[in-house]
Amino acid sequence: MSIFKKTEERPRNDSVEGLREMIASAFLPSHVREIALREIELLSRLQSTAAEFSIGMTYIEYLLSLPWNKKTEDILDIARAERILDERHYGLKAVKERIFEHLAVRTLLKNRRASILIVDDEEIARKNLEHLLKKENYAVDTAVNAMKALEKMSASAFDVVISDLKMEKVDGIALLEKIKTRYPHIMVIIVTGYASVDSAVATIRKGAFHYITKPFKLDEVRDTVKEAVEKRFSLVSPKGSVLCFSGPPGTGKTSLGNSIAEALGRKFVRISLGGIKDEAEIRGHRRTYAGALPGRIIEEIRRLQTSNPLIMLDEIDKIGEDFKGDPSSALLEVLDPEQNHSFIDHYLDVPFDLSQVIFIVTANVAENIHYALRDRMEIIEFSGYTENEKVHIGLRYLVPKQIEQVGLSDYPPEFSPEAVMKIIQDYTREAGIRDLERQIASVCRKIALKFVHT
Repeated sequence: MSIFKKTEERPRNDSVEGLREMIASAFLPSHVREIALREIELLSRLQSTAAEFSIGMTYIEYLLSLPWNKKTEDILDIARAERILDERHYGLKAVKERIFEHLAVRTLLKNRRASILIVDDEEIARKNLEHLLKKENYAVDTAVNAMKALEKMSASAFDVVISDLKMEKVDGIALLEKIKTRYPHIMVIIVTGYASVDSAVATIRKGAFHYITKPFKLDEVRDTVKEAVEKRFSLVSPKGSVLCFSGPPGTGKTSLGNSIAEALGRKFVRISLGGIKDEAEIRGHRRTYAGALPGRIIEEIRRLQTSNPLIMLDEIDKIGEDFKGDPSSALLEVLDPEQNHSFIDHYLDVPFDLSQVIFIVTANVAENIHYALRDRMEIIEFSGYTENEKVHIGLRYLVPKQIEQVGLSDYPPEFSPEAVMKIIQDYTREAGIRDLERQIASVCRKIALKFVHT
C-alpha cells in the first residue's frame, strides 16, 4: 500500500490491470471483491496523474492486504493453558477460571454437528448443495421456498440458512429480513446468479453473513459455510465475553493478556487508549484526501495478518471526547457482540467481522469507564498484592528474570525471603510490583559490578 509502506516496499506492479488480476486471484468475500472491482472500473477512467487515482490505488491495495479469511486456530488444550498461566502468574484464580471456561465452551462447540437449511426453488440447485454439505458431515434440510423455510425454522433449530436471492413471492432479501427479525442468531448466506455491487452490499448491511455468486466454486461454498458455522458457534459463549482487568498499575494486567493469547495460540497486540479524543482513531478517516488512514483496530489486524487476534485495549478509563467525536461510541460498536460482526471502518467503508477477535480491556478505575461500555464487560478486579504475595512473586519470577538480564546466570546470587521483604518494606510504596522489579534490578546490577571488579 503506497502510503502505508516505505518506498522500497511498494509493489512494482502499480497498473490497474495488475490490481485487477490480484483481485481475481485473491480469496476475498464476494461483497469486498465487487467493491474492489467497482473501484478498478473508476480508476480505469482516470489519468494516472490525478490525485483520485492515487487514493483509489491505495484503497484497493489496502483491501487486498487485509486478512479477510485468515485466522489462527485456537489451541483447545486446557492443561496447556493451565501450565502457561500458572508458570507466569501467581494467583488470579478468577481470571484463570474464566479462560478455562472459554476453552471448554470452544471445545464442546467444535465437536457439535451444525444444522443447515437450503432454500431454493430450483430442485437441482437444492440437491447439489445438499449432497456437497452432507459430505462435510453437516445435518442438512431443504425448502422449496421462503414460506416453507420459515415453517421448518419454527419447528427445528438451524445454525445456517443458505438461500437463493431470486425466488417467487418471497425473495431472498425478504427471507433474510424475516430470519434476522425472528432468529437473529442464524447465519444467512445468499446465493444468486444475478450479482451486482448494490445487491451484495444490501444483503450484507441487512445482516447476511456472506454473498456467493453463481456459478459458485465448491471450495468457496465449503469455506463460507465453515466460517458461518464457526461464527454461529462463537455467539454461544458465557455472558461478559469482553473481560475488563481493573486495578492499579503494576498488578500484571498487560502481561496476563499476553499470556492468555499464548495459551490460546492467538496473536497479541496492545492498543493504548489513554488520552485519545478523536473517534477516527477507532473508526478511521473517510477517503476524501490522500492522507486518510484506517482506524487502529483495523490497522493492527492488517499488521498481524489474522482476523481473530487477541487485542488488549489499554487504559479505556482514560479516553475523552471533544468536537472530533466520541471514541466511546466507536468502541461500543467494536465491543458489542450484537454489532461487531459488521464493523465499518470509515476508511474501508465495507463491513469487517470483528466477532472472532477476543477483546480484553484494562482500566485503573472501572467506575470511570463510560456506563454503556461498562455494561458490556465482565469486570475482574486486580487488587494490590500483599507483602507475602510480593515476596513470592519476587523470588519466583522477578529475581530469576533480573539475574538473567544482567548476565549473572552462571553465578546466580541468592535472594532470601527476608531480603526481598526488606526491599518491599523499605524501598517500595505501591500496590503493584513494578517498583519492586526496579529495585531488584538495581541490586543485581550492583552485584554484577562488584563481581566484575573482583
